[in-house]
Amino acid sequence: MPILNKDMTLCISLSARPSNNGTRFHNYLYEALGLNWIYKAFAPTELSQAIAGVRGLGIRGCAVSMPYKEDVIALVDRMDASAAAIDSVNTIVNDSGVLTAYNTDYTAVAQLIERNKLDTEWSVILRGSGGMAKATVAAFRDAGFRKVTVVARNEEAGRALADLYGFEWKPSVEATLQDAAGGGAADVLVNVTPIGMAGGPDADSLAFPQKAIDAARVVFDVVALPPETPLTRAGRAAGKTVISGAEVMTIQALEQFILYTGITPTPEQVAAAEEFMRAQ
Repeated sequence: MPILNKDMTLCISLSARPSNNGTRFHNYLYEALGLNWIYKAFAPTELSQAIAGVRGLGIRGCAVSMPYKEDVIALVDRMDASAAAIDSVNTIVNDSGVLTAYNTDYTAVAQLIERNKLDTEWSVILRGSGGMAKATVAAFRDAGFRKVTVVARNEEAGRALADLYGFEWKPSVEATLQDAAGGGAADVLVNVTPIGMAGGPDADSLAFPQKAIDAARVVFDVVALPPETPLTRAGRAAGKTVISGAEVMTIQALEQFILYTGITPTPEQVAAAEEFMRAQ
């Protein structure tokens, strides 16, 4: 990493519980490509002030994580189609004080659905109703999935999300399992809540009961910190196909890197950055 200097370009991330994932990924690529750039994670105390800082200080790029993906919409100047289509933002690019919002979460989930060859005839239970849940539900809908149940304790948010994409809402996983044929579960379980996130009150909890994991084909946890969550560990132990938040993180971070710098790293450079990110 170059010594800090006045000409260095700064990119940041904003999250309630920042991790080193993006910091390590981006900074590794900056060094590998000889860029005079640096990336730093922050936990903002006031979101509007943080975004004003992005604009006022000329910060080039800003990644946006839970729980700010929707709240930040009112603070930007332009919405790219990727963000406007789902009313959720995970990336802001600053062009001379003009802030444009994007969403690379959708791209990441869509790529992972395709990469893991998930069958569109399979049933899906998705837990969550926030900005990342919107991106994830949209990706499943656009991939051709039709049997999706959105589980959310907040009925207003959960119903709104399910209705938006023509799916069903349930208030709890237990209610969903009770209604499932024969008391079974879904083929695909997707966690898009903070359950299992390091540092949170539910860091050691499973987003789905073990019986649902045992009955599923695929376990997908969008939580990226820690790289291996209680849910992904349980999925691997049960012999299921597991898709991790770390994989989502790599794809969406790469898309962010390209938006910020205009440079597309080689697959070898991306693989090395991913390895460096995970070896923390």
